[in-house]
Amino acid sequence: MVLGSGLLFAVNGTASKLVLRAGIEAPQLTLVRAAGAFVGLLILSAALRPGPARLRITASELPLLIGYGLAGFFLVPMLYFVAIARLPVGIALLFEYTAPLLVALWARFGQRRPVRPRLWVGLVLSLAGLACVAEIWTDLRLNGIGVLAGLGAAALLTFYYVLGARGVQRRDTLSLTTWAFGVSAAAGLLLRAATAGAGGWEPLRHTSGGIPVLLLCGYVVVLGSIVPYLLVAAAMRHLPATSVSIIGMVEPVLAATVAWISLGEVLNPAQLIGGTLVLIGVGLAETARTPLPG
Repeated sequence: MVLGSGLLFAVNGTASKLVLRAGIEAPQLTLVRAAGAFVGLLILSAALRPGPARLRITASELPLLIGYGLAGFFLVPMLYFVAIARLPVGIALLFEYTAPLLVALWARFGQRRPVRPRLWVGLVLSLAGLACVAEIWTDLRLNGIGVLAGLGAAALLTFYYVLGARGVQRRDTLSLTTWAFGVSAAAGLLLRAATAGAGGWEPLRHTSGGIPVLLLCGYVVVLGSIVPYLLVAAAMRHLPATSVSIIGMVEPVLAATVAWISLGEVLNPAQLIGGTLVLIGVGLAETARTPLPG
């Protein structure tokens, strides 16, 4: 299930980039994704037991649902879309996937939980890997806005993980995800109203990479959002969260492969080595959060 979701998310990176290339802007694509996923999950929530009752919320839950939806389902994907519009898909994901490392640092310093010493090894490897990915010895060839967007997505993804851990203690995963997408859709509509509808919808009638943009948007909503989220949630019933997170790190590898095949985005040897170091470092940091024996 985790590998399947990773593959769907990986293809979603290329599908999203093709939509952006067609002329749809990042806030527009974020709105399409959130609104489509919200409607789809509403239907699914109503169809499955206990039906609409699972969607009931209380006033005390609103701050968490709003923060969770804004951080993880609105700002993270929008910054990710900004990043992939300016960077190769695989590199953008590598920046975003430093989030588990930030979660481990939060556990150590924010929550003062004990962590294994390999956290620091993971930190060093990840920083060295990112330096290789960015090729800092060449005066930063990567687009600066893209890099900042990727790192911003990582920071907000950390916030999403922390709030999500609290949210699943109060609600089932399906209703939590449904309302999170609902908050994201509402934020997208408000942003569009505030910017006087910047960015038209004409590109939806066009093709990108030989594929109709509407079909690509359909993939982003159904196979790039709803299905992989449900797969990850289902996997949590069989694997601990740490294992799911580590296995999920196949996504940047698969995404880079898909982008290489379909978009011609080739990473040089230094970036491939750097990407490997980042993933190893994040894996070490993720396992470092496991409580120490005794």
